[in-house]
Amino acid sequence: MTELVIQTKGLYKIYKKRAAVVDLNLEIARGDIYGFLGPNGAGKTTTIRMLLGLIQPTRGAIHLFGKDLKREKMNILQRTGSLVEYPSYYGHLTAIENLEAIRRITGGPKSRIAEVLEIVSLTKEAKRPVKGYSLGMKQRLGIAAALFNNPELLILDEPTNGLDPSGIHEIRELIKNMPRQYGITVLVSSHLLGEVEQMADKVGIIRDGRMVFQDTIDHLVSTASSGFRLSVSEPEAALGLALDLGCQGVLRDHVLELESMQDAKVALLVKRLVENQHAVYRVEEQRRSLEDIFMQIVGEGSRI
Repeated sequence: MTELVIQTKGLYKIYKKRAAVVDLNLEIARGDIYGFLGPNGAGKTTTIRMLLGLIQPTRGAIHLFGKDLKREKMNILQRTGSLVEYPSYYGHLTAIENLEAIRRITGGPKSRIAEVLEIVSLTKEAKRPVKGYSLGMKQRLGIAAALFNNPELLILDEPTNGLDPSGIHEIRELIKNMPRQYGITVLVSSHLLGEVEQMADKVGIIRDGRMVFQDTIDHLVSTASSGFRLSVSEPEAALGLALDLGCQGVLRDHVLELESMQDAKVALLVKRLVENQHAVYRVEEQRRSLEDIFMQIVGEGSRI
């Protein structure tokens, strides 16, 4: 059975009379890169703050590494690194000096400073004052700080927010390396599906504090198919044959528009059409973009 690094059950956070998080059930397995998606204000940061013990849930349970966060908070946080919103740093100090300040507070060998700077590709810039860094470099320094204590779990809240395309690419490649190179499980929040799609194995989509989708990226991709268009000779007779096979569809502008179906059924339909002397000119799969699906989910609150 796959070990769950993060599991929440019936998690709520209510501020006065406003529900920020509602009955949230997260499941993140060891070695996953989990994309936590939703529009701004959906409840992502509130959830992350609860996972890190920064705020208390109104009700519900949080387990990290199989341990209750309420009972074993210090043990759990020692195994967890995080970057919530923007990194904290001393602008007049170098990257090395910033990490040395962290080392003195948290402990650990001095050699770890060079190791984490190497991981985030800041070795060559390590002796420059941080105030001269680009935003992407500052984000990488924040991730270096989060990695300092060799965490098993890394939680990143909107790590690419405000970055240019080059900075986004750098952070994305860094995150993708975490499980396979360092054995780190990653939870990364974002409001951009296209960004998460390129690095996550599994996604959870939250809207108005509620989880409306939680599954693999592959499953989300599979939902993108919305049907097929077949251009054939004698389309009316071809539609009758398709309906006889159990396909669902209509004839529009002399083209068969059929609902989504398994590949085997598409192959059988084409075979039957050919056997019945129909010329099949074109078979096109109609696909919605993942961005369209995401906007449908967060915009209308529908579930997949």
